[in-house]
Amino acid sequence: MFKKTLIVNGISRTILHDPKATLSTVLRKQLMVLGVKVGCDAGQCGACNVIMDGKLIRSCITKMSRVPENAVITTIEGIGTPDNLHPIQLAWIRHGGAQCGFCTPGFIVSTKALLDSTPNPSREDIRDWFQKYKNACRCTGYKQIVDSVMDAARVINGEMTKEELAFKIPADGRIWGSSMPRPTAVAKVTGTWMFGADQGVLMPEGSLHLALVQAEISHGKILSIDTSEAEKMPGVVKVLTHKDVKGKNRISGLITFPTNKGDGWDRPILCDEKVFQYGDAIAIVCADTKNNAEAAAAKVKVDLEQLPEYMSAPAAMADDAIEIHPGTPNVYYIQKIAKGEETAPIFEKADFVMEGDYYVGRQPHLPIEPDVGFAYTNEDGKLVIHSKSIGLHLHMFMIAPGLGVDPENMVMVQNPTGGTFGYKFSPTMEALLGVAAMATGKPVHLEYSYKQQQQYTGKRSPFFTNVRMATDKQGKILAMETDWTVDHGPYSEFGDLLTLRGAQFIGAGYDIPNIRGEGRTVCTNHCWGAAFRGYGAPESQFPSEVLIDELAEKIDMDPLEFRFKNVYRKGATTPTGCAPDAYSLPDLIDLIRPKYKAAKENALAASTDEISRGVGVSVGVYGCGLDGPDTAEIDVELNPDNTVTVFATWHDHGQGADSGVLGSAHEALRPMNIRPDQIRLVLNDTSLCPNAGPAGGSRSQMVVGQAILNGCQALVAAAQKSDGTFRNYDEMKADKIATKCHGKWSAPCANGDENAQGDPLAGYMYGVFLAEVAVEKATGKTTVEAMTIGADIGVINNRLTVDGQIYGGVAQGIGLALTEDYEDIKRHSTLAGAGFPYIKQIPDKLDIMYIETPRDRGPFGAAGVGEMPLTSPHAAIINAIYNACGARVRDLPARPEKVLAAMPK
Repeated sequence: MFKKTLIVNGISRTILHDPKATLSTVLRKQLMVLGVKVGCDAGQCGACNVIMDGKLIRSCITKMSRVPENAVITTIEGIGTPDNLHPIQLAWIRHGGAQCGFCTPGFIVSTKALLDSTPNPSREDIRDWFQKYKNACRCTGYKQIVDSVMDAARVINGEMTKEELAFKIPADGRIWGSSMPRPTAVAKVTGTWMFGADQGVLMPEGSLHLALVQAEISHGKILSIDTSEAEKMPGVVKVLTHKDVKGKNRISGLITFPTNKGDGWDRPILCDEKVFQYGDAIAIVCADTKNNAEAAAAKVKVDLEQLPEYMSAPAAMADDAIEIHPGTPNVYYIQKIAKGEETAPIFEKADFVMEGDYYVGRQPHLPIEPDVGFAYTNEDGKLVIHSKSIGLHLHMFMIAPGLGVDPENMVMVQNPTGGTFGYKFSPTMEALLGVAAMATGKPVHLEYSYKQQQQYTGKRSPFFTNVRMATDKQGKILAMETDWTVDHGPYSEFGDLLTLRGAQFIGAGYDIPNIRGEGRTVCTNHCWGAAFRGYGAPESQFPSEVLIDELAEKIDMDPLEFRFKNVYRKGATTPTGCAPDAYSLPDLIDLIRPKYKAAKENALAASTDEISRGVGVSVGVYGCGLDGPDTAEIDVELNPDNTVTVFATWHDHGQGADSGVLGSAHEALRPMNIRPDQIRLVLNDTSLCPNAGPAGGSRSQMVVGQAILNGCQALVAAAQKSDGTFRNYDEMKADKIATKCHGKWSAPCANGDENAQGDPLAGYMYGVFLAEVAVEKATGKTTVEAMTIGADIGVINNRLTVDGQIYGGVAQGIGLALTEDYEDIKRHSTLAGAGFPYIKQIPDKLDIMYIETPRDRGPFGAAGVGEMPLTSPHAAIINAIYNACGARVRDLPARPEKVLAAMPK
């Protein structure tokens, strides 16, 4: 041990330290400076940035041996506090620079270092700085971050006051439709928002830290598990295997459709007979420290018999492939679509026919915060599990039978969460935490490394798709035939529902009267398939949107005008045979058209012998809600101080649940003259909040929002007097009127029939994407220089939040198009290795144009937003690459070598 004095945020701190320890570890665990976040733990994300002796450094890769005596260190805590915000923090709040908030402290510290050295940076200076220091954000798309730095510099330089920068509630008091910052913004920009790893540092004495023993092959039979040596290691309390699981040791896959050939009980909590994918959990070591737990985990001996590894759907479908789950065929679900007339005769007579094969890959979610959680038994004897779950009640019922616990004896709580983008629609560590807490009787904490985040959480399920379309001479689409195969990994949860999305969204946005097709869900040994933003739409609309371009070229029509001719108008129906809830796509194309024409002219003028520029477009459509009568329930209560509390499981994984609940409730409570600051939010704790359903499928604003509207209207009605004025709390109590009201709403929808025909979803969102790209002819490297989005997501609740969702979704679409993949288990196990897009890979020129068509089923006319921006921006980019250089890429990501190989020779 070494002794050293550090000056941390102006305070002298003398510590004993291990010289091999990192500065981030010392700051967080010895000095409790928890505003320093650790994401990748490899210097690739910048969440841990601090300023040391005037220089910006990444503290997670800075060993204490390199930290000088009396080093002056500034963290987020030294820049501003909740009651004394720095201009940088104010600007972040005003522009929505913090969404999930996990990367925010690192960005703000990085900005402080930038502005100390460059007081008047340009936008490109800012982008260069964040690229150099590897500040990574998965939520925002970076544009708002650059906006924040620009305005912070203006305030610091005296060009703007703090008061001018701050948001002001409109004179009429209405926040619906405004850009009011989210309620959690102050905590996020000051580093005081307590994420799961922060809570782990503050666990009580006697708590145990967990480490997993995981499979290092993708398919194998377990012959033996020897824990004897691990049990003798320092600090180890217990080593758990499947024998320690009290329940059935399985997580329910919640089979959706009776034609599914599996039973849904295919995913073990701790593997007992087989391992099905790389990273599967085999044992849990429970020890006094994380380091001791990990050291002991390395001593557990697992003897495995290697079995054939089927790492793609075609491999698992081969005639000689064995059943991965004995008794269940590897192809375990078939989804048909049949709309209109038989298509074969139409194709025979059609004037133009185009067909293509397409592949959308295993996109990783790449949150900056790795998966983390903790569990304990509370004073009532109930098992309490805290995690990043975005479906608390859903996950409770998925894991309770496996744990052997009655759901009534469980509580699920969502931590402040550093982004999930859908992977936490699946339970990841919740059951593991439950097993450990029950077996040891102690509070337990589990925090994944980034390698574990990549290797043991779900990914987007790849689709192999064939699409065929027919048109008449005028370019009117007459028919479509589809065939799609879903590689869903080894576990069936939500696989049948995902496969249904192919029927619902291949060709979505267009009036296609006649459709025939078939899709299938395939069990493989690659990483299990989890929900990812767009959930089936990016896989489904990529093939149809690229084929649309290819068909337009064959007909000799402009691709935008071909779309304009065929998009939904009154009388058209969706692929599921129901009427769209809005007919705004022609108007959105009209909105985009001038920019499209200008972009084409600019691309032609700016192209050189070395770099070709091009323009591409696509249409995107996605639903709001889970299939059928999707239901949400909430409570709303008038408090003794005449404030109002809303209780809801509107889960927040960075998208802005706090803004959504606040805006919806405030608009509904306006008759009572309730101010925004009089509305309290109690969110995402099953012991306090009714079941409002998971945060997925862009359902929350529409479905949960309607439940909030109904509950608030009930409270307004209960409080209203006969003269139109309103009772306060004391008056309601005196009149024996309940001060707590329940709100519930169910979508008036039904699941489709066996051919996917019906009205399955509460509402829809519509978008048109315009991409401008530059392609290096010598290498095939593609840069997206601008994206324009025309969006109709209904009436907007909070514009700041909605803008951020669209910017962030489009940025993920750029990654999907060009760089992101999780195919190579080892090479793709880091942020950089998986193709994470940093700021210079995302254009600063991101423009959004809105049409707000009120939705009949939405609260105050709102729909949703989260999924729409990732429906098809990647298709627009691929179409733009072709327009630039003639390279038609049909399988993603379009890495430079693919583009180069596809260029005309």
